[in-house]
Amino acid sequence: MKYFPLIWATLWRKKTRTVFTLVSIVIAFLLFGLLETIDYAFAHPSGGVSGANMLITINKYSITLSLPFADAGEIRSVPGVSEVTWITWFGGYYQEAKNFVFVLPIDTDTYFSLHRGDLMVSDAAMQAFRATRTGALVNVALMKKFGWKVGDKVPLHSTIWTQKNGSLDWTFDIVGDYDVKDPSQASQQASTFLFHYELFDEGRSFGKGNVGWFEERVEDPAESATVSARIDALFANSSDETKTQPAKDFALAFIKQLGDIGFVLRAILGAVFFTLLFLTGNTMMQSVRERIPELAVLKTLGFSGGTLLALVIAESLLLCVTGALAGLGLSWLAIPIAKRALQGVDLSAAALPAGVAVAVLLALVVGLPPALAAMRLNIVEALGGKR
Repeated sequence: MKYFPLIWATLWRKKTRTVFTLVSIVIAFLLFGLLETIDYAFAHPSGGVSGANMLITINKYSITLSLPFADAGEIRSVPGVSEVTWITWFGGYYQEAKNFVFVLPIDTDTYFSLHRGDLMVSDAAMQAFRATRTGALVNVALMKKFGWKVGDKVPLHSTIWTQKNGSLDWTFDIVGDYDVKDPSQASQQASTFLFHYELFDEGRSFGKGNVGWFEERVEDPAESATVSARIDALFANSSDETKTQPAKDFALAFIKQLGDIGFVLRAILGAVFFTLLFLTGNTMMQSVRERIPELAVLKTLGFSGGTLLALVIAESLLLCVTGALAGLGLSWLAIPIAKRALQGVDLSAAALPAGVAVAVLLALVVGLPPALAAMRLNIVEALGGKR
């Protein structure tokens, strides 16, 4: 610690350069923290089949392949299953493609029975929904986002399902709103728009009698793995084999349909740190080059080559680790925001400690060349201006 004032003084020799380099490191590690956290969430999904009381059954080969509606009765007969409902991906948006709406055609009785502990709907809204064929129940956050109110007629465009008349536009009557009981789940329901499966199945021009997936609630969460195996065994070797998994795993798999998330994140980080390597390396090389006469004086005063090497490495570590800790701290603060944006993805700070190791490695890589140059410094040549 006795050399810390010297290291600190040399680090801030050129304040502007140090500030800009430090800001670059902070931004790089802010990105590292967020992207690694997301990648870790996909690679290590929280929860597993064991202990999960909500299951999802999809086509074994692809989520884009449908399942027969008749499978609901067979799944309901599986020991351990307490309730079954069915949903199909509608692929909807309001007015413009950027206004995504998570539109779900649902069976009223089974859907609200299965989610009875999760959703809050007034009796009046539920009664109106049951009585209105074109009725829709909309999440309160979505109502607020678009300024909708009960009684509005809302046209939604489907990217998949054409009606019998060939139109992709479906019109619904908002008869009520709903909210979630658990505030932590609010973001996952923020874009949800519920309407009648019967209207959907009767109105679509193809795919009648099929559903996208089944949701099941199990009686005993500890038996979830066994129940999953029973459901899949029921349809083994049939024309519509199934894959049953926990609801969280399904949500992650659904997002992964967008592409190889891990590859994209690693590619971004690779580009960021490749640039940072050259930026920080140039800063350290220039800093040492400007101080060659001073380093020669230190050697004259008795500082060994090894001590000078350690001082330059320490300077590099101080710069990189300080910036990294600030960036990782900011990414930790940003995790709740990212969690709200990535609905269904459970983010944690488990991936952040790896950032400190990356910062140390970066400091060694960029600090070692100038440190070796300082260690090998020839006093006479340095004081004579030949280096």
